[in-house]
Amino acid sequence: MDAAYVIVALPLLAALVLFAGGKRIGKPLSGWIATGCSIGAFIATVVVWLTLLGRNGDARVVDKNIFTWIPAGGLHVSAALQLDPLSVAMGLFVTGVGSLIVLYSIGYMAHDEEFPRFFFLLSLFLTSMLVLVLADNYLFSFVGWEGVGFCSYALVGFWFERNSAAVAAKKAFVTNRIGDIGFMVALFLMFEHFHSFNYSAVLTPLMAGHAGAIAGATATGLGVMLFLGAAGKSAQIPLYMWLPDAMEGPTPVSALIHAATMVTAGVYLMARSAPILHYTHSTQVLIACVGAATAIFAATIACAQDDIKRVLAYSTLSQLGYMFLAEGSGGFTDGLFHMITHAFFKALLFLSAGSVIHAMSDEQNMKKMGNLRRYLPITFPCFMIGYLALSGIFPFAGFWSKDDTLDAAWHFNKGLWVVGAVTAVLTAYYMTRQVMLVWYGQARWSEATPTASQGGGSHFEHGEPHESPPVMWIPLVILAFASLFGGLINLPFFGANFLERWLEPVFPASIVPVIHIASGTKLALSLIVLAGCLAGIAFGARAWQTAERPDLEPAVLRHGWYIDEAVSLAVSGPLADGANDLAYVVDAGVIDGAVNGVGRLSAGSGRVLRRLQTGYVRNYAIGIALGAAVALLYVAARIGS
Repeated sequence: MDAAYVIVALPLLAALVLFAGGKRIGKPLSGWIATGCSIGAFIATVVVWLTLLGRNGDARVVDKNIFTWIPAGGLHVSAALQLDPLSVAMGLFVTGVGSLIVLYSIGYMAHDEEFPRFFFLLSLFLTSMLVLVLADNYLFSFVGWEGVGFCSYALVGFWFERNSAAVAAKKAFVTNRIGDIGFMVALFLMFEHFHSFNYSAVLTPLMAGHAGAIAGATATGLGVMLFLGAAGKSAQIPLYMWLPDAMEGPTPVSALIHAATMVTAGVYLMARSAPILHYTHSTQVLIACVGAATAIFAATIACAQDDIKRVLAYSTLSQLGYMFLAEGSGGFTDGLFHMITHAFFKALLFLSAGSVIHAMSDEQNMKKMGNLRRYLPITFPCFMIGYLALSGIFPFAGFWSKDDTLDAAWHFNKGLWVVGAVTAVLTAYYMTRQVMLVWYGQARWSEATPTASQGGGSHFEHGEPHESPPVMWIPLVILAFASLFGGLINLPFFGANFLERWLEPVFPASIVPVIHIASGTKLALSLIVLAGCLAGIAFGARAWQTAERPDLEPAVLRHGWYIDEAVSLAVSGPLADGANDLAYVVDAGVIDGAVNGVGRLSAGSGRVLRRLQTGYVRNYAIGIALGAAVALLYVAARIGS
């Protein structure tokens, strides 16, 4: 179990080494240091997992203290790790998928001058995420929470010379700060009610599920504030706008944010807080409805995007909505199952997209691609596996986790199931559109021009699109394998449900509703959705045999329902004017007026009092005499009374 320390220590060591001597180490050694430490962290996580696997019940929850962080009065907070089925499951896919992304980055960023800085930030990103998921209390987890927020800001704005990247980084930072306010308020409420931040002190008393264990108003306040924090990190409506713009960062960053870190933090927070949500049905309804709305909203926008990474970004938004739909419906294991399988196929799709961008000399517009399957013989089948998994096609991993999510929604609310089913069909359609534009049809790249996003240069330095080097396609093959067979971790046949049984100590039957759906009904629902997904694929394949279909790309979807434009217009118009007016009235009028008024009062009284300082002894003697006379009169008056 002491290997737990190594899980966090190795990525942190890589970050410190690269921060101190990255320039001297240079490339590619700095990339291999980061990769080696990431793989070491994954191996240490596997060791911990195997150790816990041989235990049962409460023995699967182990605390490993690092040091006492805050010993102040009644507040005792430790920097400590909690090893339980949930934290170890998170650690496995964070380090596993993260290691593949870091390895891929060695090839992808090979020509970037800031190579060491990039791997320093990747290592720090993984360290922060591991602190977030392995911490034994909410406050220490919040340290990792803020760490991933900072690292995302630095990595999204990695090419900060471009104004679009700098703006996207600031947008991500500010939007996440709004969500973080909710997390902070939840921490205040938590300490006021439980006098502790430790999971054992806060959650264990609630695990029994007895009515009255916590007041409904308190549970609702905590649940809503925690969800606000989760909505910021996991980009749920209305705090979703930063995630599509995060595509301004290098493609490995997109894969890391969208698959293994950052956006999964909110899903983890909701799963960890399941005992609190058990006592507030209204918050669960809110979470499920916001998740469903985000899922279908983002899916509609993805249907009309031309940037290969932007389609995948809106797909991530949609799939995150799926996860929150499951969490709000009480299917906490289902949400985590979909999060894990999504990490496999979304990392695969982003890294495959990066391979395409690499082959296309940094071109990202799908309308300037086409027929690339002939030139990328390894990336193409890998992308297709990720595409089929995301589209929910049997027997790929996404099929199983999607079905479990929809089963939870059906049990919770039939209307939410309909929204989820329609979202699945839209997903199959827009992913087929992407496949047709990138891999099939007429080759349009001879007319393309390179973008300046990653250095530009002459288009197709090798004469035509070319396959990526092994350091880039090896992670694709591994992730393709996981996307194909990842559903095995929670197959429903023969009572397997390994993930469900593994997470049982964290989600006991006392707080997790049993989802009762007849086998025939489940099969019918699965076949209906699968048929809808296949229809979406068929329609997409037929409709997008040509790259120009303006009838299927309405402007309202291309512009994301004009939400970004409306927010920008409001912020740069009425809100900016109102802020300026408020600054003039409050800052200049009240605050500066008070400060300046005190100064003027002091100066004026000084000028008056200065006149008494004449320098003549006779004036001072008269003053003393008058003062003595006044004192005598006062004493006489007191005695006489």
